[in-house]
Amino acid sequence: MRLTQNLPAMVAMIIVIALVTGFINFWPDASLKPFLDKSFPISEGLDLQGGSQIVLQARPQPGIDASVQQSNLSAARDVIEQRVSGSGVNEPQVQVLGNNRIIVELPGVKNPDDLIKTVRETGYLEWIDAGTDQIPTGQLVTTEIGGPTPDQIRAFQGTTSTTPLTATQSVTATTPVSPTAGFTTWSNGKVYKVVVSGAEIDGTKVTADVNSQNGTPEVQFTLKGDGPRKLQDFTQNNIGKYMPIVLDKKVLASPIIQGVIPNGIGQIDHMTSLSEAQNLAIELRYGALPVGLDVVSNRTIGPTLGAEGVQRSLVAGAVGLGLVMLFMLLFYRLPGLLADVALLLFASITFALFRALPVTLTLAGIAGFILSIGMAVDANVLIFARIKEELRSGKTLAAAVEAGFEHAWPSIRDSNMTTIIITIILYWFGSNFGASVIKGFAYTLLISVLVSLFTAVTITRTFLRLVVRARLAQNLWWFGIDQPQRPVAPPTEGGIQPVG
Repeated sequence: MRLTQNLPAMVAMIIVIALVTGFINFWPDASLKPFLDKSFPISEGLDLQGGSQIVLQARPQPGIDASVQQSNLSAARDVIEQRVSGSGVNEPQVQVLGNNRIIVELPGVKNPDDLIKTVRETGYLEWIDAGTDQIPTGQLVTTEIGGPTPDQIRAFQGTTSTTPLTATQSVTATTPVSPTAGFTTWSNGKVYKVVVSGAEIDGTKVTADVNSQNGTPEVQFTLKGDGPRKLQDFTQNNIGKYMPIVLDKKVLASPIIQGVIPNGIGQIDHMTSLSEAQNLAIELRYGALPVGLDVVSNRTIGPTLGAEGVQRSLVAGAVGLGLVMLFMLLFYRLPGLLADVALLLFASITFALFRALPVTLTLAGIAGFILSIGMAVDANVLIFARIKEELRSGKTLAAAVEAGFEHAWPSIRDSNMTTIIITIILYWFGSNFGASVIKGFAYTLLISVLVSLFTAVTITRTFLRLVVRARLAQNLWWFGIDQPQRPVAPPTEGGIQPVG
């Protein structure tokens, strides 16, 4: 590889990276309109900024054994975490407590009322066969899969009574209510057939947007599996009849079938706001809850670490960075100085990525970043030690620099690859077992390791090539090698020495 290969381009790239990351880190709230309408604040975790804690309790499931109930609770935890993350909350902590409760902790959320509604909704969508029945929007209905819950019935009745309703009452009751409630009765004694259900929705193709023609919010969806065929067959045989869309046993809309729907693509309109459409999209995208949940408590919590703990963590990081830079400077001299500059760029790039992605910083995440500082220097140590060996073998400075990087790369690659594999395992563990702290640590460590590879192998190498090309340091002392003394010839043993 030639010494000057792509050197100007590499220098230009490093300058651009330094400017961009410096801008993100030092002017995170600056506006770049019209080029970029985005700010880059630090996203802090629950232990750094506090937030809200919600305790949810699962409703009893008669006739279901304890192991199935526990399995349903764990599945509900996964759905809740996906819904909360999909709503924009970074790194929520969702954990199962005992055999019937779920704790949801939301960093930075001070008023979680709207989020609670999204979390609690069962999110079970059904298209039902209403025949010639024009069911009003908002009415509760009973389908072959089940009927509305007692809480839903009480809410629509507008009563504060806490008297429990039986399952039979929730299916067959026909008590009329006020017309202003938006519906007449919740069942009328009928049980409606389900055409397709939310389980047949492709979660990756659910979006919420505003209709460009009439300006009303809507949710677009696509069915999967047998859903498109079922919908096509039903609409083909029931043109002119009603096919209401029902969410959690409440009618969202009651459209008339005007033609065959052949591809399983449709939309849900009549949304009162874009926020409502977005919440519905989240529920459909991440699936239905297998159990009903009630809110036991909802409270605001402060940062568990505290301002003093945050300050000490920052001081520890700064001291660690300073000591590592001093060691590199004293032991490796000029290459150590170049590595220190690359290390500062490493810190700038990493924090800029934390802001831009964004990454939620917790104490565990900060620990992962500090750990990566040592790993970033480790690559430089391997490279510089190899360069020293090449110089001692008699190679020129240019050849020693290239050989040092090439020979050290396999060791750097393998050591960092093992770390990357571990971070992936930790991230998987944290995602599947509700350990968001472990997931945050793995995420920050993975980003830091990848950045350290870039800075050690690319930026430091470019700096050394510049030094060699400019002939700024031909004295080997600058590379940690003292000038060798001229060897003294050993005395000869015996014999007659010539005179003169």
